[in-house]
Amino acid sequence: MALNAFANVFRIAELRSRLAYTLVLLSVYRIGIFINTPGVDRSAMNAFMDAQKQSGGLVSLFNLFSGGALEQMSIFGLGIMPYVSASIIIQLLAVVVPSLERLQKEGAAGRQKINQYTRYGTIALSIVQGVGISRWLASLGRSDAGQGGFNQVVVPNDNLWFTFMTVVSLTAGTAFIMWLGERITERGIGNGISLIIFAGIVARVLPGAKTLLDLTTQEIVNVAAVLGLIFFMLLIIGVVVYVERGMRRVPIQYAKRMAGRRMFAGQATYFPMKVNASGVIPPIFAGAVLSFPATLGAWFPFLQGFQRSIEGNLWVYNGLFVLLVVFFSYFYTALTFRPDDVADNIKKQGGYIPGIRPGRQTAEFIERTLNRLTFGGAIYLAIICVIPSVISSVLGVQFTFGGTALLIVVGVALDTVQQIEGHLISRNYEGFAGPRGPRIRGRVRVAA
Repeated sequence: MALNAFANVFRIAELRSRLAYTLVLLSVYRIGIFINTPGVDRSAMNAFMDAQKQSGGLVSLFNLFSGGALEQMSIFGLGIMPYVSASIIIQLLAVVVPSLERLQKEGAAGRQKINQYTRYGTIALSIVQGVGISRWLASLGRSDAGQGGFNQVVVPNDNLWFTFMTVVSLTAGTAFIMWLGERITERGIGNGISLIIFAGIVARVLPGAKTLLDLTTQEIVNVAAVLGLIFFMLLIIGVVVYVERGMRRVPIQYAKRMAGRRMFAGQATYFPMKVNASGVIPPIFAGAVLSFPATLGAWFPFLQGFQRSIEGNLWVYNGLFVLLVVFFSYFYTALTFRPDDVADNIKKQGGYIPGIRPGRQTAEFIERTLNRLTFGGAIYLAIICVIPSVISSVLGVQFTFGGTALLIVVGVALDTVQQIEGHLISRNYEGFAGPRGPRIRGRVRVAA
Protein backbone atom coordinates (compact mmCIF):
# COMPACT_ATOMS: atom_id res chain seq x y z
CA MET A 1 0.00 0.00 0.00
CA ALA A 2 2.82 2.39 0.84
CA LEU A 3 4.46 1.63 -2.51
CA ASN A 4 1.20 2.45 -4.30
CA ALA A 5 1.01 5.77 -2.43
CA PHE A 6 4.53 6.68 -3.56
CA ALA A 7 3.73 5.56 -7.10
CA ASN A 8 0.74 7.91 -7.13
CA VAL A 9 3.10 10.83 -6.54
CA PHE A 10 4.67 10.31 -9.98
CA ARG A 11 1.30 9.93 -11.76
CA ILE A 12 0.51 13.64 -11.28
CA ALA A 13 2.34 15.85 -13.77
CA GLU A 14 2.23 18.97 -11.59
CA LEU A 15 3.52 17.11 -8.55
CA ARG A 16 6.30 15.53 -10.60
CA SER A 17 7.42 18.92 -11.87
CA ARG A 18 7.28 20.43 -8.39
CA LEU A 19 9.38 17.62 -6.92
CA ALA A 20 11.91 17.85 -9.76
CA TYR A 21 12.10 21.64 -9.38
CA THR A 22 12.69 21.29 -5.63
CA LEU A 23 15.42 18.66 -6.07
CA VAL A 24 17.21 20.72 -8.73
CA LEU A 25 17.32 23.85 -6.55
CA LEU A 26 18.48 21.84 -3.53
CA SER A 27 21.23 20.35 -5.72
CA VAL A 28 22.31 23.86 -6.70
CA TYR A 29 22.51 24.75 -3.02
CA ARG A 30 24.64 21.71 -2.21
CA ILE A 31 26.99 22.41 -5.13
CA GLY A 32 27.47 25.97 -3.89
CA ILE A 33 28.71 24.58 -0.55
CA PHE A 34 32.01 23.71 -2.24
CA ILE A 35 32.67 27.14 -3.82
CA ASN A 36 35.35 28.79 -1.72
CA THR A 37 35.32 32.32 -0.38
CA PRO A 38 38.24 34.18 -2.07
CA GLY A 39 41.45 34.34 -0.08
CA VAL A 40 40.77 31.48 2.38
CA ASP A 41 42.99 28.39 2.73
CA ARG A 42 40.46 25.54 2.78
CA SER A 43 42.83 22.92 4.24
CA ALA A 44 43.70 25.21 7.17
CA MET A 45 40.01 25.97 7.71
CA ASN A 46 39.17 22.26 7.74
CA ALA A 47 41.89 21.65 10.32
CA PHE A 48 40.49 24.43 12.52
CA MET A 49 36.94 23.06 12.29
CA ASP A 50 38.15 19.56 13.22
CA ALA A 51 39.58 21.05 16.41
CA GLN A 52 36.34 22.95 17.07
CA LYS A 53 34.25 19.77 16.83
CA GLN A 54 35.94 18.51 19.97
CA SER A 55 35.38 21.69 22.02
CA GLY A 56 31.98 22.79 20.72
CA GLY A 57 30.98 26.45 20.74
CA LEU A 58 29.02 28.70 18.45
CA VAL A 59 31.23 27.81 15.49
CA SER A 60 30.09 24.17 15.58
CA LEU A 61 26.47 25.25 16.02
CA PHE A 62 26.60 27.56 12.98
CA ASN A 63 28.39 24.90 10.96
CA LEU A 64 25.54 22.48 11.66
CA PHE A 65 22.85 24.83 10.34
CA SER A 66 24.95 25.86 7.34
CA GLY A 67 25.19 22.24 6.24
CA GLY A 68 28.98 22.21 6.56
CA ALA A 69 29.43 25.38 4.47
CA LEU A 70 31.27 27.14 7.30
CA GLU A 71 33.65 24.20 7.55
CA GLN A 72 34.45 24.61 3.84
CA MET A 73 34.34 28.42 4.22
CA SER A 74 32.25 28.63 1.08
CA ILE A 75 30.22 31.54 -0.25
CA PHE A 76 27.26 29.94 1.58
CA GLY A 77 29.17 30.09 4.88
CA LEU A 78 26.48 32.14 6.62
CA GLY A 79 23.81 29.73 5.46
CA ILE A 80 20.20 30.70 5.90
CA MET A 81 20.64 31.72 9.55
CA PRO A 82 20.59 35.50 8.83
CA TYR A 83 17.15 35.04 7.25
CA VAL A 84 15.94 32.96 10.20
CA SER A 85 17.32 35.53 12.64
CA ALA A 86 15.69 38.40 10.74
CA SER A 87 12.36 36.54 10.70
CA ILE A 88 12.49 35.99 14.45
CA ILE A 89 13.46 39.62 15.08
CA ILE A 90 10.57 40.90 12.94
CA GLN A 91 8.21 38.51 14.67
CA LEU A 92 9.30 39.75 18.09
CA LEU A 93 9.16 43.40 17.04
CA ALA A 94 5.57 42.90 15.86
CA VAL A 95 4.62 42.39 19.50
CA VAL A 96 5.89 45.82 20.60
CA VAL A 97 5.72 47.92 17.39
CA PRO A 98 2.08 48.86 16.58
CA SER A 99 2.74 49.46 12.87
CA LEU A 100 4.14 45.95 12.39
CA GLU A 101 1.25 44.52 14.37
CA ARG A 102 -1.22 46.24 12.05
CA LEU A 103 0.64 44.87 9.02
CA GLN A 104 0.27 41.33 10.36
CA LYS A 105 -3.50 41.81 10.45
CA GLU A 106 -3.80 43.19 6.90
CA GLY A 107 -3.78 39.81 5.19
CA ALA A 108 -1.69 39.04 2.11
CA ALA A 109 -0.63 42.66 1.50
CA GLY A 110 0.64 43.01 5.07
CA ARG A 111 2.51 39.71 4.94
CA GLN A 112 4.16 40.76 1.69
CA LYS A 113 5.36 43.98 3.30
CA ILE A 114 6.69 42.10 6.33
CA ASN A 115 8.50 39.68 4.01
CA GLN A 116 10.14 42.66 2.35
CA TYR A 117 11.31 44.00 5.72
CA THR A 118 12.64 40.52 6.51
CA ARG A 119 14.70 40.52 3.30
CA TYR A 120 16.19 43.92 4.15
CA GLY A 121 17.00 42.67 7.64
CA THR A 122 18.64 39.56 6.19
CA ILE A 123 20.98 41.64 4.02
CA ALA A 124 21.85 43.93 6.95
CA LEU A 125 22.60 41.00 9.26
CA SER A 126 24.64 39.30 6.53
CA ILE A 127 26.83 42.39 6.09
CA VAL A 128 27.43 42.70 9.84
CA GLN A 129 28.19 38.99 10.22
CA GLY A 130 30.34 39.05 7.08
CA VAL A 131 32.57 41.76 8.56
CA GLY A 132 32.87 39.81 11.81
CA ILE A 133 33.70 36.55 10.05
CA SER A 134 36.31 38.19 7.84
CA ARG A 135 38.13 39.62 10.88
CA TRP A 136 37.79 36.31 12.72
CA LEU A 137 39.25 34.38 9.76
CA ALA A 138 42.13 36.81 9.49
CA SER A 139 42.99 36.27 13.18
CA LEU A 140 43.19 32.46 12.90
CA GLY A 141 46.83 31.44 13.00
CA ARG A 142 48.02 34.99 13.72
CA SER A 143 46.94 35.31 17.35
CA ASP A 144 45.82 33.08 20.21
CA ALA A 145 42.27 34.45 20.21
CA GLY A 146 39.67 31.73 19.74
CA GLN A 147 42.15 29.14 18.43
CA GLY A 148 42.93 26.76 21.25
CA GLY A 149 46.49 26.09 20.08
CA PHE A 150 45.69 26.27 16.37
CA ASN A 151 48.72 27.62 14.48
CA GLN A 152 47.83 27.44 10.76
CA VAL A 153 47.18 30.68 8.90
CA VAL A 154 43.72 30.53 7.32
CA VAL A 155 44.03 33.84 5.42
CA PRO A 156 47.53 34.17 3.85
CA ASN A 157 46.94 37.73 2.56
CA ASP A 158 44.96 39.82 5.01
CA ASN A 159 44.07 43.26 3.64
CA LEU A 160 41.09 45.53 3.02
CA TRP A 161 40.34 43.82 -0.29
CA PHE A 162 39.96 40.45 1.47
CA THR A 163 37.49 41.94 3.94
CA PHE A 164 35.48 43.53 1.14
CA MET A 165 35.38 40.35 -0.96
CA THR A 166 34.44 38.21 2.04
CA VAL A 167 31.53 40.48 2.97
CA VAL A 168 30.29 40.66 -0.63
CA SER A 169 30.63 36.90 -1.18
CA LEU A 170 28.91 35.87 2.05
CA THR A 171 26.11 38.44 1.65
CA ALA A 172 25.50 37.43 -1.96
CA GLY A 173 25.53 33.76 -0.95
CA THR A 174 22.91 34.32 1.76
CA ALA A 175 20.74 36.38 -0.63
CA PHE A 176 20.98 33.61 -3.22
CA ILE A 177 19.99 30.95 -0.65
CA MET A 178 17.05 33.15 0.40
CA TRP A 179 15.98 33.40 -3.24
CA LEU A 180 16.27 29.62 -3.65
CA GLY A 181 14.09 29.08 -0.59
CA GLU A 182 11.40 31.45 -1.83
CA ARG A 183 11.39 29.82 -5.27
CA ILE A 184 11.01 26.35 -3.70
CA THR A 185 8.10 27.57 -1.59
CA GLU A 186 6.42 29.18 -4.60
CA ARG A 187 7.02 26.63 -7.36
CA GLY A 188 8.27 23.54 -5.58
CA ILE A 189 6.95 21.42 -2.73
CA GLY A 190 7.30 22.19 0.96
CA ASN A 191 8.73 25.21 2.75
CA GLY A 192 11.88 26.25 0.91
CA ILE A 193 13.79 27.73 3.86
CA SER A 194 13.07 24.69 6.02
CA LEU A 195 14.07 22.31 3.23
CA ILE A 196 17.41 24.08 2.79
CA ILE A 197 18.17 23.59 6.50
CA PHE A 198 16.89 20.00 6.18
CA ALA A 199 19.20 19.32 3.22
CA GLY A 200 22.21 20.72 5.05
CA ILE A 201 21.62 18.52 8.11
CA VAL A 202 20.81 15.34 6.18
CA ALA A 203 23.90 15.78 3.99
CA ARG A 204 26.03 15.34 7.12
CA VAL A 205 24.44 12.01 8.05
CA LEU A 206 26.39 9.90 5.52
CA PRO A 207 29.85 11.24 6.52
CA GLY A 208 28.94 10.69 10.17
CA ALA A 209 27.76 7.15 9.40
CA LYS A 210 31.00 6.43 7.53
CA THR A 211 33.06 7.66 10.48
CA LEU A 212 31.05 5.44 12.81
CA LEU A 213 31.55 2.48 10.46
CA ASP A 214 35.31 3.08 10.36
CA LEU A 215 35.46 3.16 14.15
CA THR A 216 33.52 -0.10 14.28
CA THR A 217 35.80 -1.73 11.70
CA GLN A 218 38.86 -0.67 13.70
CA GLU A 219 37.20 -2.17 16.84
CA ILE A 220 37.41 1.19 18.60
CA VAL A 221 33.63 1.15 19.08
CA ASN A 222 31.62 -1.92 20.06
CA VAL A 223 29.21 -3.20 17.38
CA ALA A 224 26.52 -3.88 20.00
CA ALA A 225 26.75 -0.26 21.18
CA VAL A 226 26.28 1.01 17.62
CA LEU A 227 23.25 -1.25 17.05
CA GLY A 228 21.78 -0.12 20.36
CA LEU A 229 22.28 3.53 19.40
CA ILE A 230 20.62 3.01 16.01
CA PHE A 231 17.63 1.28 17.62
CA PHE A 232 17.33 4.05 20.18
CA MET A 233 17.44 6.77 17.52
CA LEU A 234 14.67 5.04 15.56
CA LEU A 235 12.62 4.95 18.74
CA ILE A 236 13.25 8.67 19.31
CA ILE A 237 12.15 9.42 15.73
CA GLY A 238 8.88 7.58 16.40
CA VAL A 239 8.31 9.61 19.57
CA VAL A 240 9.03 12.88 17.75
CA VAL A 241 6.56 12.01 14.98
CA TYR A 242 3.90 11.09 17.56
CA VAL A 243 4.28 14.27 19.64
CA GLU A 244 4.66 16.65 16.68
CA ARG A 245 1.31 15.42 15.36
CA GLY A 246 -0.31 15.77 18.78
CA MET A 247 -2.66 18.63 19.58
CA ARG A 248 -5.32 19.68 22.04
CA ARG A 249 -8.63 20.29 20.30
CA VAL A 250 -10.53 23.00 22.14
CA PRO A 251 -14.24 22.67 21.16
CA ILE A 252 -15.87 25.78 19.69
CA GLN A 253 -19.65 26.06 19.31
CA TYR A 254 -21.24 28.63 16.97
CA ALA A 255 -24.84 29.71 17.57
CA LYS A 256 -27.45 30.18 14.86
CA ARG A 257 -27.01 33.40 12.92
CA MET A 258 -28.72 35.42 10.23
CA ALA A 259 -26.89 36.54 7.08
CA GLY A 260 -29.25 38.65 5.01
CA ARG A 261 -32.45 36.64 4.76
CA ARG A 262 -30.79 33.28 5.31
CA MET A 263 -30.57 31.43 8.59
CA PHE A 264 -27.38 29.46 9.22
CA ALA A 265 -27.60 26.63 11.71
CA GLY A 266 -25.15 26.44 14.59
CA GLN A 267 -22.08 24.32 14.04
CA ALA A 268 -19.41 22.74 16.19
CA THR A 269 -15.73 22.89 15.38
CA TYR A 270 -12.48 22.97 17.33
CA PHE A 271 -9.50 25.23 17.86
CA PRO A 272 -6.20 23.29 17.52
CA MET A 273 -3.45 23.91 20.06
CA LYS A 274 -0.15 22.17 19.41
CA VAL A 275 1.62 20.28 22.16
CA ASN A 276 4.88 21.79 20.90
CA ALA A 277 3.75 25.26 19.84
CA SER A 278 7.24 26.80 19.90
CA GLY A 279 8.84 24.34 17.46
CA VAL A 280 12.63 24.10 17.52
CA ILE A 281 13.26 27.72 18.57
CA PRO A 282 13.84 26.96 22.31
CA PRO A 283 16.59 24.31 21.73
CA ILE A 284 18.31 26.61 19.23
CA PHE A 285 18.28 29.54 21.65
CA ALA A 286 19.36 27.33 24.58
CA GLY A 287 22.22 25.81 22.58
CA ALA A 288 23.37 29.27 21.46
CA VAL A 289 23.37 30.61 25.04
CA LEU A 290 25.37 27.65 26.36
CA SER A 291 27.79 27.90 23.44
CA PHE A 292 28.72 31.49 24.23
CA PRO A 293 31.06 30.61 27.15
CA ALA A 294 32.89 28.07 24.97
CA THR A 295 33.36 30.71 22.28
CA LEU A 296 34.05 33.76 24.44
CA GLY A 297 36.27 31.87 26.86
CA ALA A 298 39.15 32.01 24.38
CA TRP A 299 38.94 35.82 24.22
CA PHE A 300 38.16 36.53 27.89
CA PRO A 301 40.27 34.51 30.36
CA PHE A 302 37.90 35.11 33.29
CA LEU A 303 35.25 33.01 31.48
CA GLN A 304 37.52 29.99 31.03
CA GLY A 305 36.77 28.63 34.50
CA PHE A 306 33.04 28.84 33.87
CA GLN A 307 33.57 27.24 30.46
CA ARG A 308 35.50 24.30 31.93
CA SER A 309 32.92 23.77 34.69
CA ILE A 310 30.14 23.51 32.10
CA GLU A 311 31.94 21.41 29.51
CA GLY A 312 33.63 19.15 32.08
CA ASN A 313 30.39 18.02 33.70
CA LEU A 314 27.76 16.54 31.39
CA TRP A 315 25.04 16.67 34.05
CA VAL A 316 25.61 20.38 34.77
CA TYR A 317 25.50 21.20 31.06
CA ASN A 318 22.34 19.16 30.45
CA GLY A 319 20.69 20.57 33.58
CA LEU A 320 21.28 24.13 32.41
CA PHE A 321 20.12 23.17 28.93
CA VAL A 322 16.82 21.80 30.27
CA LEU A 323 16.18 24.95 32.31
CA LEU A 324 16.90 27.19 29.32
CA VAL A 325 14.65 25.12 27.03
CA VAL A 326 11.76 25.42 29.50
CA PHE A 327 12.34 29.18 29.85
CA PHE A 328 12.53 29.86 26.11
CA SER A 329 9.49 27.65 25.46
CA TYR A 330 7.33 29.84 27.70
CA PHE A 331 9.02 33.04 26.51
CA TYR A 332 8.61 32.38 22.78
CA THR A 333 5.07 31.00 23.13
CA ALA A 334 4.02 34.05 25.16
CA LEU A 335 5.35 36.34 22.43
CA THR A 336 3.78 34.56 19.47
CA PHE A 337 0.46 33.30 20.89
CA ARG A 338 -1.99 35.75 22.47
CA PRO A 339 -5.02 34.22 24.22
CA ASP A 340 -6.80 37.61 24.41
CA ASP A 341 -6.74 38.01 20.62
CA VAL A 342 -7.93 34.44 20.09
CA ALA A 343 -10.80 34.92 22.55
CA ASP A 344 -11.81 38.20 20.87
CA ASN A 345 -11.82 36.58 17.43
CA ILE A 346 -13.99 33.71 18.66
CA LYS A 347 -16.41 36.16 20.27
CA LYS A 348 -16.63 38.35 17.14
CA GLN A 349 -17.52 35.31 15.05
CA GLY A 350 -20.35 34.37 17.41
CA GLY A 351 -18.59 31.36 18.88
CA TYR A 352 -17.98 30.16 22.42
CA ILE A 353 -16.36 27.29 24.29
CA PRO A 354 -19.05 25.10 25.90
CA GLY A 355 -19.21 25.85 29.64
CA ILE A 356 -17.00 28.96 29.32
CA ARG A 357 -18.29 32.51 28.98
CA PRO A 358 -17.09 34.46 25.93
CA GLY A 359 -14.52 37.18 26.47
CA ARG A 360 -12.24 37.27 29.49
CA GLN A 361 -13.10 33.80 30.82
CA THR A 362 -12.40 32.28 27.41
CA ALA A 363 -8.99 33.99 27.31
CA GLU A 364 -8.16 32.70 30.80
CA PHE A 365 -9.22 29.17 29.85
CA ILE A 366 -7.07 29.25 26.70
CA GLU A 367 -4.13 30.65 28.68
CA ARG A 368 -4.39 27.90 31.32
CA THR A 369 -4.57 25.25 28.61
CA LEU A 370 -1.65 26.82 26.77
CA ASN A 371 0.51 26.88 29.92
CA ARG A 372 -0.09 23.18 30.55
CA LEU A 373 0.66 22.30 26.93
CA THR A 374 3.77 24.49 26.92
CA PHE A 375 5.13 22.76 30.01
CA GLY A 376 4.61 19.34 28.43
CA GLY A 377 6.11 20.54 25.15
CA ALA A 378 9.13 22.05 26.92
CA ILE A 379 9.85 18.81 28.81
CA TYR A 380 9.48 16.88 25.55
CA LEU A 381 11.94 19.19 23.77
CA ALA A 382 14.45 18.97 26.59
CA ILE A 383 14.29 15.17 26.74
CA ILE A 384 14.60 14.75 22.98
CA CYS A 385 17.62 17.08 22.84
CA VAL A 386 19.39 15.74 25.94
CA ILE A 387 18.86 11.97 25.71
CA PRO A 388 20.88 11.41 22.47
CA SER A 389 23.98 13.05 23.98
CA VAL A 390 23.57 11.13 27.25
CA ILE A 391 23.13 7.77 25.49
CA SER A 392 26.05 8.55 23.18
CA SER A 393 28.33 9.26 26.14
CA VAL A 394 27.15 6.17 28.05
CA LEU A 395 27.71 3.87 25.06
CA GLY A 396 30.97 5.60 24.15
CA VAL A 397 29.81 6.34 20.59
CA GLN A 398 30.38 9.72 18.95
CA PHE A 399 27.08 10.60 17.24
CA THR A 400 26.84 14.03 15.62
CA PHE A 401 23.13 13.81 14.71
CA GLY A 402 21.85 15.45 17.89
CA GLY A 403 18.38 16.13 19.21
CA THR A 404 17.95 19.62 17.72
CA ALA A 405 18.89 18.39 14.26
CA LEU A 406 16.53 15.44 14.70
CA LEU A 407 13.63 17.73 15.58
CA ILE A 408 14.26 19.87 12.50
CA VAL A 409 14.58 16.91 10.14
CA VAL A 410 11.44 15.13 11.38
CA GLY A 411 9.37 18.34 11.50
CA VAL A 412 10.33 19.39 7.96
CA ALA A 413 9.74 15.86 6.67
CA LEU A 414 6.24 15.84 8.18
CA ASP A 415 5.41 19.24 6.67
CA THR A 416 6.61 18.16 3.22
CA VAL A 417 4.78 14.83 3.30
CA GLN A 418 1.64 16.68 4.42
CA GLN A 419 1.80 18.93 1.35
CA ILE A 420 2.39 15.97 -0.97
CA GLU A 421 -0.56 14.15 0.57
CA GLY A 422 -2.71 17.26 0.09
CA HIS A 423 -1.95 17.16 -3.66
CA LEU A 424 -2.82 13.45 -3.78
CA ILE A 425 -6.12 13.79 -1.92
CA SER A 426 -7.21 16.81 -3.97
CA ARG A 427 -6.92 14.63 -7.09
CA ASN A 428 -8.87 11.70 -5.62
CA TYR A 429 -5.81 9.65 -4.79
CA GLU A 430 -5.35 7.89 -1.46
CA GLY A 431 -3.02 9.39 1.12
CA PHE A 432 0.14 7.71 2.35
CA ALA A 433 -1.75 5.86 5.07
CA GLY A 434 -4.43 4.46 2.72
CA PRO A 435 -8.14 5.22 2.35
CA ARG A 436 -8.97 4.57 6.01
CA GLY A 437 -5.69 5.64 7.54
CA PRO A 438 -5.00 8.88 9.38
CA ARG A 439 -3.99 11.98 7.49
CA ILE A 440 -0.42 13.17 7.88
CA ARG A 441 -0.18 16.37 9.90
CA GLY A 442 2.92 18.49 10.13
CA ARG A 443 3.50 21.34 12.53
CA VAL A 444 0.12 23.09 12.78
CA ARG A 445 0.67 26.83 12.65
CA VAL A 446 -1.85 28.56 14.86
CA ALA A 447 -2.32 32.26 14.16
CA ALA A 448 -2.85 34.33 17.26
